[in-house]
Amino acid sequence: MKATGIYADGTSADLTGSVAWTTSAWTAGTDATILPSGLLSGIAGVTAASTGSIQAAWQGQTGTASVTVNPPVLQSIKVTAAGTPPATSIPSGATLNFSAQGTYSDGTEVPLNGSTPATTPAWSTSPPGLANVTSLGVASALAAGGSLTLFANNPGAWGNNLRVSVTAGSSGKFNILVQQVGTSGQLQTLESFVNLSVSSTDPQYVVRVIDNDSNYITFVNPNVNPPAAVVPTAAPSPTQAPIALSGGADGDVLVPASDQNFELALLNKPLGVYLLDRVDIFNLLCIPAETDAPTIQDLQQYCNLKRAFYIVDPPHAIKTSSLISSGPVGSTPGSLTEEYASNSAYYFPWVQAPDPLFGNRPTYFPPCGFVAGIYAATDASRGVWKAPAGINAGLTGVSGLQYLLTDAENGSLNPQAVNCLRQFKVYGDVVWGARTLAGNDQAGSEYKYIPIRRLALFLESSLYDGTQWVVFEPNDETLWGQIRLNVGTFLQGLFLQGAFAGTTPAQAYFVKCDAENNPGPSVALGIVNILVGFAPLYPAEFVVIQIQQIAQSS
Repeated sequence: MKATGIYADGTSADLTGSVAWTTSAWTAGTDATILPSGLLSGIAGVTAASTGSIQAAWQGQTGTASVTVNPPVLQSIKVTAAGTPPATSIPSGATLNFSAQGTYSDGTEVPLNGSTPATTPAWSTSPPGLANVTSLGVASALAAGGSLTLFANNPGAWGNNLRVSVTAGSSGKFNILVQQVGTSGQLQTLESFVNLSVSSTDPQYVVRVIDNDSNYITFVNPNVNPPAAVVPTAAPSPTQAPIALSGGADGDVLVPASDQNFELALLNKPLGVYLLDRVDIFNLLCIPAETDAPTIQDLQQYCNLKRAFYIVDPPHAIKTSSLISSGPVGSTPGSLTEEYASNSAYYFPWVQAPDPLFGNRPTYFPPCGFVAGIYAATDASRGVWKAPAGINAGLTGVSGLQYLLTDAENGSLNPQAVNCLRQFKVYGDVVWGARTLAGNDQAGSEYKYIPIRRLALFLESSLYDGTQWVVFEPNDETLWGQIRLNVGTFLQGLFLQGAFAGTTPAQAYFVKCDAENNPGPSVALGIVNILVGFAPLYPAEFVVIQIQQIAQSS
């Protein structure tokens, strides 16, 4: 406790060590004492909220404070089976005693043995119903039968809706039925497996069948490292009712560019974004609202390794004036225009769209997902060599933009490699920029423009996959000629579609694979070198119109 004296002139002083402390009787429990220092102690035996008062007296003045002490709260219960060491199983038809001990918030431990109503626990068993338990904690095992320990195929709360039933099969075997609780509460059958066995030599061995054929359940326990199957030892008894899977959780929502937990999960090899290593090919990467600069740098490097392109979002709080001054930035310190910047593009500002999670009310969203749709539509209709921007690059599903940029603001941002989203009266909300993050005018990168960089990535990926037939072929002039023909045919097809600059194939592309770039030492190492060049099409960014008045001659 603390006593503060307040004087007539408005000043105050700490009188804790000077006052005379006294206490009143408490409504429950043992009365307390208070030391001259103001330390209150001695309250015990409180089973209900106990209230008392503390008085402090000094120089004829008295102050009073009311104090309520709450009883300790049960925080945990420890259940222990009888035996030394405690038993872990019950033979069929036998019983086993269990005891419970509660730990309270004041550190005391109390046996929950039913001696008082406050210490009487409610005993129960969880599915499957393999035992009954009395109110005194005595468990009785039911009829003999093995058990199946099953897990949902993937993590998440979705697995809590799964139900598994076991029925008797033929010749001592059993069947498994997997169901799911639908939105209406009705059970929907997902899959069934018949005539299963617990014998590992049986073609219908339950572990092999479920782990290979089921889309929903597995015997593999994901909670051990490394994950391992929980193998049944005896055929299970038929279940009286479908048994629910439990314990699934979706975990906490990780928010990009907030507390770094999202970034740690994203860049945690071999998980996170590195799961894409198992995908044959991907060419666009979007991490909505990821604005942490060091993370963006790592993703740029990863996309360079995978021949992919990364669409980068700006910080939601960034303003147009700040972006004009700084160029493309993240929400944390770090450059976005380093070595691998050509494999990425930066779009500004955020877009407004209906949010289905909030009654379709307008919400601001990061632009990368909307822009990725423009990329896909442009690739399908025109090809990767066409810039995903312009009057035909309208943003679908958008109700507005965070900022309405002017021509002057666009003119300041575009040379700094900030691709603007613009709103025009006639065309609506459109993408109005086509530069990579290496596209700053001062950088002078050969991959200044998105379509040029993406065309190069497309060619590299296509030629890498399309020349796998070369492996293990004799590395000589015959092979080199076949390569020139094969690659040249592919490039000629693109030339006819208008993918390259130039009016003739010689002006548009070349393929070199001969003795000059495949010398003897290279051939001896089993390497075949293919050099491909192409003339890119540069997008028109600015239209310059000159008007001259012709003077009338007499």
